[in-house]
Amino acid sequence: MSSTHSDGDGDADHDHGADPVTDRVHENSWSANLEGPEHADDRDLLVRQAIEAVEHTAAGNHVNLVTHGDHGHPEEYLFPALDVAFGDEDVDWEYVEQCGCGGHVVRVHV
Repeated sequence: MSSTHSDGDGDADHDHGADPVTDRVHENSWSANLEGPEHADDRDLLVRQAIEAVEHTAAGNHVNLVTHGDHGHPEEYLFPALDVAFGDEDVDWEYVEQCGCGGHVVRVHV
């Protein structure tokens, strides 16, 4: 017997049980780990949490978005999403490097 439970949060079914990337505003530069298996399975989750990480970074600091390698180079999918989310704001991003594990690092200056 199976049942479905809904708590009213429409995104809950799409987050693969993923914890939030952060729960506070960072008053310093920091790194957001977006390399978990839940990120490999769900590019939309990765992008959503990357945007949340930028939103939780105080002005004058940066966040390193460490993305899962399964999605390829972030210029293909993350840069356009950042442009839509922050195009009119004073937020700049740059590609830093590919990690030895295959992931990518994007530094976003707020």
